[in-house]
Amino acid sequence: MSNTQLYDALSAIDVKVDWVGLREVKENTTYRIIRDGNPQANSRDVSHGIMVEVLSEGQFGYFGCNSLAPEKIQSAAESALLQAKAAAPHSLFTFSDEARPPSKGEYQSPFKSKVEELSAGKLNEILLQAYRHLKVNDHIVSATAMGMIIETDINFVSSNGSDTRQSFLMVQSDYSATAHKRAEYQRRSDNHCLQIGMEEFEIDAVLARAVRVGEQALELLNAEECPTETTHLVLAPDQMMLQIHESVGHALEVDRILGDERNYAGWSFVREKDFGNLQYGSDLMNITFDPTVDGQFACYGYDDGGLKAERDFIIKDGVLLKGLGGRESQLRSGVPGVANFRSSSWNRAPIDRMANLNLEPGDSSFDEVISAVDHGVYMETNRSWSIDDYRNKFQFGCEYGKLIEKGKLTKTVKNPNYRGISNPFWNSLKMLGNQETFGVYGTPYCGKGEPNQAIRVGHASPLCLFENVEVFGGV
Repeated sequence: MSNTQLYDALSAIDVKVDWVGLREVKENTTYRIIRDGNPQANSRDVSHGIMVEVLSEGQFGYFGCNSLAPEKIQSAAESALLQAKAAAPHSLFTFSDEARPPSKGEYQSPFKSKVEELSAGKLNEILLQAYRHLKVNDHIVSATAMGMIIETDINFVSSNGSDTRQSFLMVQSDYSATAHKRAEYQRRSDNHCLQIGMEEFEIDAVLARAVRVGEQALELLNAEECPTETTHLVLAPDQMMLQIHESVGHALEVDRILGDERNYAGWSFVREKDFGNLQYGSDLMNITFDPTVDGQFACYGYDDGGLKAERDFIIKDGVLLKGLGGRESQLRSGVPGVANFRSSSWNRAPIDRMANLNLEPGDSSFDEVISAVDHGVYMETNRSWSIDDYRNKFQFGCEYGKLIEKGKLTKTVKNPNYRGISNPFWNSLKMLGNQETFGVYGTPYCGKGEPNQAIRVGHASPLCLFENVEVFGGV
């Protein structure tokens, strides 16, 4: 539907409510996977529908509709109204349309090469070549090359004047290899999630990534076990993605802090009184919520409540300033927030979600960070994670490690792991890499909510040095 047609559908709805909104979402997802030399997926999924949302008696009601017929939209609006009325006697907060600020505008993902410029056959051929380059010798016993292309259009109109149109082109590419020798298995991978076009599959870059993954998987077969000690830890940006996600992002979701997620995804060690007061990390820690970064996975112009997305500091100089809470949570809690009221599809209601949550870079080069360490461990790429339901105590494992000895990267170590507690860990941040060390990553599968919603999230970070961290080996 065009937004003019959506407005016509909105105008045709006949229910007595204080506010009504229509969010149309159309999404095409293409999967291409080569595993061990054979095609494993060559499919295209299509999802298209409308979420009808109403405000009545201070409560919001929702009802999804997979038909664009006016009578179906009317029926959905009536069902949403029944839901709002049923919630009213049990409400914790009374809302007005202040929770749905009117916005008008457009957003378009940046890209150089359109989807249709790379045929399915050509993409499969590129992924097959990637598989062959992953399998650098017979000790690589399994290898996978994957591409996922997501094309999404979201149109939103409301009775108080919202009119937004957003078009997204998102690509995930992943290359992985498992090496085996005697009783030893080691896996190495390289995953990108970006808003980008088919330039993501430029053949020379793809093959270079594949060869590196295969060679490092072999390298790990002959590596020593990561030592067990308390020492300096240097984390690469692709591992910092997970660190930010688990010990900052989820901990600062305001609906979680308010208790909405306790029975499913847990609570948080952060309380409302901590905003503006808590020294979350060292004064080097500057975390921004930034859905405007060119090409990052969770860029957008407006959240699903109509709030305009803008860059903002969540943590500045280590001090916690704002929560990851959309307009509803801001009104409920009194905690300042951002435009992160998001849903995973047309058949889900928006909730507080991460988007692009980034650690800002410092001014040290890669070599300067490493040379500052007399003894420590460098780690790349998450392999496993565990964190308690307060997003406090954690234990993370990585795929690849190196010893740092007298300011130099030396031996490769396998099965590197580390553990800590969120607040003390971030206060042990002692050095940040510069823009040249800055890596942009993301995930399409951040899960939360009942019914569950898997949503796309972006994280970016420079190289980071932490001190007095427990590291250890073992799978």
